[in-house]
Amino acid sequence: MPRALMFQGTGSDVGKSLIVAGLCRAFANRGLKVLPFKPQNMSNNAAVTADGGEIGRAQALQARAARAAPSVHMNPVLLKPQSAVGAQIVVQGKVYGNAGAADYQHVKGKLLPRVLESFRHLARDADLVLVEGAGSASEINLRARDIANMGFARAANVPVVLIGDIDRGGVIASLVGTRHVIEPADAAMIRGFIVNRFRGDPALFEDGMAEIARRTGWEALGLVPFFEGARRLPAEDALALAGKHEVRPAGGRVKIAVPILPHIANFDDLDPLESEPDVDLVRVWPGEALPGDAALVLLAGSKATMSDLQALKAAGFDIDIAAHLRRGGYVLGLCGGYQMLGRTIADPHGMEGPAGRMPGLGLLEVDTTLSPDKRLVTVAGSTFDGVAFRGYEMHMGRSEGADCARPFARLEGGRPDGAVAAGGRVFGTYVHGLFADDRQRAAWLARLGGRAAGHDYEAGVEETLEALARHLEAHVDLERLFSHAA
Repeated sequence: MPRALMFQGTGSDVGKSLIVAGLCRAFANRGLKVLPFKPQNMSNNAAVTADGGEIGRAQALQARAARAAPSVHMNPVLLKPQSAVGAQIVVQGKVYGNAGAADYQHVKGKLLPRVLESFRHLARDADLVLVEGAGSASEINLRARDIANMGFARAANVPVVLIGDIDRGGVIASLVGTRHVIEPADAAMIRGFIVNRFRGDPALFEDGMAEIARRTGWEALGLVPFFEGARRLPAEDALALAGKHEVRPAGGRVKIAVPILPHIANFDDLDPLESEPDVDLVRVWPGEALPGDAALVLLAGSKATMSDLQALKAAGFDIDIAAHLRRGGYVLGLCGGYQMLGRTIADPHGMEGPAGRMPGLGLLEVDTTLSPDKRLVTVAGSTFDGVAFRGYEMHMGRSEGADCARPFARLEGGRPDGAVAAGGRVFGTYVHGLFADDRQRAAWLARLGGRAAGHDYEAGVEETLEALARHLEAHVDLERLFSHAA
């Protein structure tokens, strides 16, 4: 078995995903074959893998940081929150079933053998496996049958580093408190701690680090300053959307409005647009109105299309979209957003809740039927305007109708995708990752009256990963970290 080290947190969103990604790149730069692993993830931001499945977007980013191809074994259990049926459970890349929160507590123990199988599969081909926990290590109410944190660490005998977030306050109490509420055998798995997102003079927290070490018996492994480049990397959780719209002041010539719905998925589709200086990307929450001067309304993907369509209508966004079109604006629906634009959505198998049918927005002459079969594939082709692209599909359902005779795109091999309305201002597609392609981003900005900056988006992600690796190398003792890996 190779060396392995697990990173758990005192809570959700303390920066575990980012730190593991940066360490993947830092250790890979030292010539090690590094692979990321997360036993259980809960996220609607997912990525297609080369082996025909799906994993959390954070693990795909970590794989990229490690210069490794994403594999379903890097995230063997993925929970994708839906609506009436709870969460969709994806095991080793394929849909396993649905379960509510209470029911899943009884299911997850049965999944531990699959988790350990995936871990051993990765371990056969690595010098170092960096494991990310989920949520909080101190959720003792969920400790029984746990597979995400100490349950996995103990079963696989993987040492743990605990991460606390000083930016949210109370980091001393959260780290020391974790030591005192978890079982002694679990606490014995923890080798050291990292304090993340520090702002200010590090000398002012030297006593704090020493006091945490004294009270826990764990080694202080790093005080990591806030990393500004984090906003340039895909976020794992939709909670990050609440802060991202405050990243920079408005002022781009092209305003793009995105309604934020309860089950928004694959929202990293927005990141490349936000990287453009000429774009003012406005996230609009229920209770707000879509801006009247938007050039484009973009409906993002959804893990619960019918539920999100109801939320869209309840918020009055359908009225705003109709007014937007009367003013001559454009509308683009991606995946679930495409399905919402059609005449009807049918769920005959009860994939999202009770079987039934509901009217869509009626802006595209298409009808969608949800089905158990899930399409997970990378794609390439060209859009209706002849511009090439590369992306991926991740959806359940099939859309058919008159507007499909004007496909949004032709994929390699000639297969049509999506639809364009007769007026040429409403578009729908199942392709994700469209705007990460520099050619597509430039074409859309030109259509909307703007101009792309001409930067290479993917190269920018690589530069940010390198900067993150340097950041961690400067503030974390990598040699001590490696020495704790077992």
